[in-house]
Amino acid sequence: MAKANTAPEKILYEWEGKDKKGSVIRGSMAGASVDLVKAKLRRQGIVPLKIKKQSGRKSREKIEAGDIAIFARQLTTMMQSGIPMVQALEIVASGLEKKSMRDMVFAIKADVEGGSNFASCLEKYPDQFDDLFCSLVAAGEESGTLDTLLNEIANYKEKSEALRKKIKKAMSYPIAVLVIATIVTGILLIYVVPQFETLFASVGSDLPAFTKMVVNLSEMAQKWWYVFILVVGVAVYTFKKARKTSHAFNKAVDRLTLKLPIFGDIVVKAATARFARTLSTMSRAGVPIVEAMEKVAGTSGNEIFKEAILKMRDDAATGQRLTVSLQQSGLFSNMVVQMVSIGEEAGSIDDMLGKVAEFYEEEVDNSVDALTSLMEPMIMAFLGIVIGGLVLAMYLPIFKMGDAF
Repeated sequence: MAKANTAPEKILYEWEGKDKKGSVIRGSMAGASVDLVKAKLRRQGIVPLKIKKQSGRKSREKIEAGDIAIFARQLTTMMQSGIPMVQALEIVASGLEKKSMRDMVFAIKADVEGGSNFASCLEKYPDQFDDLFCSLVAAGEESGTLDTLLNEIANYKEKSEALRKKIKKAMSYPIAVLVIATIVTGILLIYVVPQFETLFASVGSDLPAFTKMVVNLSEMAQKWWYVFILVVGVAVYTFKKARKTSHAFNKAVDRLTLKLPIFGDIVVKAATARFARTLSTMSRAGVPIVEAMEKVAGTSGNEIFKEAILKMRDDAATGQRLTVSLQQSGLFSNMVVQMVSIGEEAGSIDDMLGKVAEFYEEEVDNSVDALTSLMEPMIMAFLGIVIGGLVLAMYLPIFKMGDAF
């Protein structure tokens, strides 16, 4: 009869100690008890000073994609300067201001010191280091070119983060203005219009149709404002929940996004840039095309592009050229198809994809700038019509009373 697995549960501890040089260092380590953590630290040449169980409360400082990009660049710089991995991780961790990020890097450093390879250490943090990052690190460790591939990763992360910020800027600007306009309109309807309504009631004259409409809206807002907030909150929650759980809903939203005027064009260019940048990076790392396409699909950011890229992966597995798959997908421009075709014939597909990525990243940048310039006067006009319309509705009866005199 097989014995039950009675291995003790590991707990995460925060520790502080001195290394062989006498420098005070800190980090995190998983262990079954304080004594076992102390023993492990001593085997690593660290004299433990303080060890305490890590608080169950999650750090408020969330690790962002930008933090990982900075980490990759700093680690690359250290390793290309000839500094060993463990020492490089310690230097990088010591210079980090965000505690959650610092603790994670110290924990990775402790695992590397314990004999684990770097890629497996990163795999313990899937929310911060995706499959692409870990695969490239693993490829670098196997080929002995980790510093070179870390540089590729750092470049990729920096470009991806810059692209993400551009897309966020394009999408968040009109949403922020719409939210502000809604708040201002709500304040006017709930607090300002009733003051005028009292004045009009004391006069007793008939109100213009436009003013009556605004007064009715004001009464509805005063009576049902909480229902409006509840409906908006439920709608936003339901949308986010559906995006996380429903593939069909995701696909429908992403298909609609691609068809939107102006915004759809930006999304297509951004997805093309991500595709080219990721595949270029994987190709330079020597990752086989079939495996690379699977990682590329996961970074596309759009279900329609993801399905198309996975179809390309299946076509590549049967020996079909990438150029043919790109053309059949109907999602990529003729320029992308031609550039990839030239790259396949010349044996330099990674360089050609890199040029495609640079072109479309610049296109996204220009499109976002153009969209921002176009939207500024449109938004000002929208706010003027909404706010100005409410003010005009309140003053129309006053103008009417002035004409009577």
